[in-house]
Amino acid sequence: MRYTFNEKLRLLTQTASLSGLKIHLKFWWYRRDQSRLLVLLLLICFLFGAGLLVRYAVAHQAELKQLHCLALNIYHEARGEPVDGQYAVAEVTMNRVASSRYPDTICEVVFEKRWDSIRERYVGAFSWTEIEPAFDGNTKAWQRAKRIASEFIASEVESRVNGAIFYHARYIKPSWSRKRTVVARIGKHIFYK
Repeated sequence: MRYTFNEKLRLLTQTASLSGLKIHLKFWWYRRDQSRLLVLLLLICFLFGAGLLVRYAVAHQAELKQLHCLALNIYHEARGEPVDGQYAVAEVTMNRVASSRYPDTICEVVFEKRWDSIRERYVGAFSWTEIEPAFDGNTKAWQRAKRIASEFIASEVESRVNGAIFYHARYIKPSWSRKRTVVARIGKHIFYK
C-alpha cells in the first residue's frame, strides 16, 4: 500500500513511542524537498574531508619528527665537516633505513642501541645519542643541518658514499673496519660498505 506524504506524516506523528527528536528525524527523510538530502551529503563530505585533514596533519607531524631526527644526526655527527661530509652522514642514515638489518624509520635508526658484549651494555649506533648533548637551535650549523636534511628527504641527492652504511672518524681505528670496504673519505670521516 502506498501512502501519500500527508498520510505518512500523520502516521509518524500518531506514534506515541517516538520521541520528538525521532519524529523530526523520520519526518526529515520523507520530505519531498531534496535540499535536505543535499545538506546531508555536504555534511558527510565535510566529515570525510575533516578526517582526511586530521590524517594528513598526523602524517605531517610524523614526517617533521623524522626530519628533525635526521637533522640532529647531521648536526651532532658532522657539523664541523664540509657540506659533502654532512650529506654523506645523511646518506648513511638513510641507507640504514633502507637496509633490512636496521630499523625502518630515521628516528629509530638514529637512536638505535645494540648490546655490546665487550662493554657489557647497550651502545648507541651514533655516539652522540649516548650522551644526548644540548645544542643551540639558533646557530648557523643547526640551520644548515636542517636544510641538508630537508633537501635530502625532499629530492634525489647525488650519492657521495655509494651505499655506505658505516663510517667513523679518521683518528680512530675500530676493529670492524678491517672487515669492510672503504667507499669514500670525506672530511674527517671514512665511509664503508
